Formats: sequence, C-alpha cells, structure tokens
Amino acid sequence: MNRTRRTVGLLFGGCSAEHDVSRMSAANILRALDPEKYDIVPIGISRNGHWLLGNAAAPDAKSLEIPSDAADVALLPGRDGDLIVLDATNKTIRLDVVVPVLHGPNGEDGSVQGLLELAGIPYVGSGIMGSAACMDKDVAKRLLRDAGLPVVPFLSVTPGKQVDYQTATETLGTTALFVKPANMGSSVGVSPARSAAEFDKACALAFRYDTKILVERSVAGAREIECSVLEDHTGKLSASPLGEIAPAQSHGFYSYDAKYEDAAGADLRIPAVLAADVASRIGHLAVEAFRVLGCEGLARVDFFVDPADETTIFLNEINTLPGFTAISMYPKLWEAGGLPQRDLMDVLIGHALARHGRKRAVSNA
Repeated sequence: MNRTRRTVGLLFGGCSAEHDVSRMSAANILRALDPEKYDIVPIGISRNGHWLLGNAAAPDAKSLEIPSDAADVALLPGRDGDLIVLDATNKTIRLDVVVPVLHGPNGEDGSVQGLLELAGIPYVGSGIMGSAACMDKDVAKRLLRDAGLPVVPFLSVTPGKQVDYQTATETLGTTALFVKPANMGSSVGVSPARSAAEFDKACALAFRYDTKILVERSVAGAREIECSVLEDHTGKLSASPLGEIAPAQSHGFYSYDAKYEDAAGADLRIPAVLAADVASRIGHLAVEAFRVLGCEGLARVDFFVDPADETTIFLNEINTLPGFTAISMYPKLWEAGGLPQRDLMDVLIGHALARHGRKRAVSNA
C-alpha cells in the first residue's frame, strides 16, 4: 500500500538502567521527525515493564514523560505485517514502522527486535543477531578480535569465575584497570580501579547491573574518538566525520554524570583533530566492525587512540541504538557531515522499510 504519510511507533523508556537516557533521546527524535511525513504514536515502557500510550511532556521538554494515568496497551501482530496496538477502548492503531528508542537491556539487546520480527513490522536499527552481539561486550570483543580488529585486552568475569586484582593486573599487564557490566551502556556501572580495594568495589558495582562483567586494560590518557555509521535503503554504508570526547578532569573519564548530569562534564570536539590517514583508518575500522557484528541501519563505534602515538588505535565498543539526546554524538557527527537530524531520520526509516521489503521478498520466494 502506497501512502504519502507513515504512522511511526516511537518506543521509549524501558526496564533498563538507561530508562532516563531513552526518554531524553525520544524527545529529541520526536522533534526531528517531519510532521509533514509522519504521524507519531509514542509508546512508553515504564520501569516495571508496563506499555502505555501517549506522551505527557511539553513539545520542547528535555524528556518524554510516560503518562501516569494511562491504561496498559497490548501489542499484537496484525494483517500484512502491521503491529496493532490495543488500548482501553479496543480501537486499533496500525503502525507502518517502529523506532525503538530503547537503550540497554530489554530494548537494545534483540528482545524488542524479536517482537517486531514476529509481528512482521519494519523497525529502525539492527536485527536480533546484531543487536544481541553488540549488547554483550564480551561476545562483541571476541568476534572483533577473531576478525583481526584491534580491541583493548580484557577478561570476562562471572560470579562463578571471579578473579582478584593481582590476577587481573598480571593477566592484563597493567595496574590501571576499568571494570564494566558486559550488557549495559551510557557508562552505567563503569569504574576505574588502581588498587585491590577499588577493584573489589568496582566489581561489586558492575555486578549490580549484570551477571557478567568485563575487566579491561586502561589505555593511559587515551583520546576517546567516536564514529557514526549509517546504512541507507540500498545497503550502502557510510562513516561520519569523527568526534572526540575530552572529559573534564573532575570526572576522569566519560562517566554517566559527565554525559548527562554535568553540562561541563566533557568537551565534544567535532571534527576530531587527527592526521588524515589516521582518521581514514578509523572510519574504515568502524565500517568493518559494523559488518563483522552484523549491524544494520545505524551504530556508533567508539575508539581509543594512544595520545603518544595516534597510529595505535583500539576499538572500544559498538552501540546499535546510540543516544539521540540533544548532546549525543551520533546525530551531531552526521550534522557535521552535512546531514541534519530530520534528514537522518528519513534515511533510517527508509532503510527500515527497504530491509523489510527485501526480507519479505526472500521469505516469499
């Protein structure tokens, strides 16, 4: 069915520790979607997992709010791949495409993507496999390492396979470590550790958010470089100009507070000042990592660059649903590359619809 307007389901909130970041991203995306092209249906997921229709925030609000008095809704597969939203009045709302603005577990990990696949509805971003692989930093780093891409040396730790500070430092070859949950983003649960006491405290914090954590070698004074990768409706991949994040000395690293709580928490430098050949290599590595991990649509790829030798590059991690807040790097890097966020959303929705069409053609062959 050809229509000039599309009905877009905007999923936001969620049950992860990144709930608040999701609501900030969703507010920015809502403003970016062209009202001349799209009818938008906000669907908020509360912290306890209730799905609710509507948005209680003002148009210029920093975050979308989930209405406290809204009734739960049910999502069901409809005819011809439509997702049907059943609300309290039993009316149906057919969605042409979904933008899952959900960061972290229960949204960025393939779970919601599986629901949308079962419903047969187009959605923005990576599919089940790419989402799940990138969400688990342990799995992602193993795949990247096996493909020959440079990753920071790391250890995977579970409650049944713990290591102490001495073992970690001897294995990784440094007394300066970072500890993080394997399945989380936005720097939630991430801590540096330079002593046995700090290490034990950092592990305890990370285990609050996941049953598997990573212990990584700290790259002393590393420059934090980010690249946005975008896939268009034809499958062509493009790398954005690069950006650099310089955290304020008071934070030490790009923590959650530096990202979202402190307006002076970091200096975002776009474009990053790097030699042309180094910038080109980072862009190439970003696209290659995107392919290796089976990403689709969009991803932000984060790197560490050795300040003493910028040819020494480490791939840190990949975010398949990166932040879209007003200060987030993903849309900012594309704006620097000449693609405003309104046009960026058109590309992402165009990719979702085209991919859906290709998959249906294959399944019907």
